[in-house]
Amino acid sequence: MKQFLVTGGAGFIGSNVVKALNAQGHENIVIVDNLGKTEKWQNLVGLKYENYINKADFIKLFMSGKVTPDDIEAIIHLGACSSTTETDADYLFENNYRYTNTLANWAVSNNIRFIYASSAATYGDGSNGFSDVSTDNLRPLNMYGYSKHMFDVEAKKNGMSAKIAGLKFFNVFGPNEYHKDDMRSVINKAYHQVKETGEISLFKSYKEGYGDGEQKRDFIYITDVVDVVMWLLKNPTVNGLYNLGTGKSRTWLDLAKAVFSAMGEKENIKFIDMPEELKEKYQYFTEAKMEKLRGFGYTEEFMSLEDGVKDYIQNYLATDTIYA
Repeated sequence: MKQFLVTGGAGFIGSNVVKALNAQGHENIVIVDNLGKTEKWQNLVGLKYENYINKADFIKLFMSGKVTPDDIEAIIHLGACSSTTETDADYLFENNYRYTNTLANWAVSNNIRFIYASSAATYGDGSNGFSDVSTDNLRPLNMYGYSKHMFDVEAKKNGMSAKIAGLKFFNVFGPNEYHKDDMRSVINKAYHQVKETGEISLFKSYKEGYGDGEQKRDFIYITDVVDVVMWLLKNPTVNGLYNLGTGKSRTWLDLAKAVFSAMGEKENIKFIDMPEELKEKYQYFTEAKMEKLRGFGYTEEFMSLEDGVKDYIQNYLATDTIYA
């Protein structure tokens, strides 16, 4: 039986995708990841899959020709370094760009469905908008965003984007992100702040037109992200690069209020200084333009920030079973 290959399958989004595949009766799954010394392995507990392969071992196996088209049903490529503060540009080039390019070219050459993770970080400060119609004139603010942008541009330039599907994830939150340390969602961090101190800390604003806590993001719950990935698996003729957010930006104040409400706690918000190294790389506004994905037939409604935060906190963070 052919297998679903999920890179980053032990990670936040990847493990939730594997769970969704399991829910559809699929256990013919190979997970590629790098568990290291983190608690990421706990995302795998309860999942059903045929094999786990370390990413370094997998690429050697792959390049040796021991992985054949007869083995693979589809590749869902979610594996990457997702740290926006990573400064090793060579590592990001190899891990996020070259690895993706290698897998995508092989998939296209062998008519294998290929779905990959891009990022809203490719839009930089948003001064050129958030339209997924074109990759032109985008200037990412960090090397992580640039490493994702590099492949988006390459795929379009060589015509590969017409044969694969990419998703520009905006601010995704939900269960199984616990191993991400400082890259965890603010919802996750805020929940623990409230538990420990009774307050939530937000960055002050340093940009005219934005009050403290009024910086905006497009927050999307993990279940909505997984639903889109599964929809793309069912619709292999839908190709190209697509935004994946809710299409509605919300403030950090909205987020904080949603956390307090879900926890049944009194609002107590503190504004703190932003680290100097972030001030020139901070996005004050993101909002996914969703017309392109909608135009290709995706009709499901996205969960509101309040409903997503409530589900995450009350059904995961505040329970003994925090994993999806």
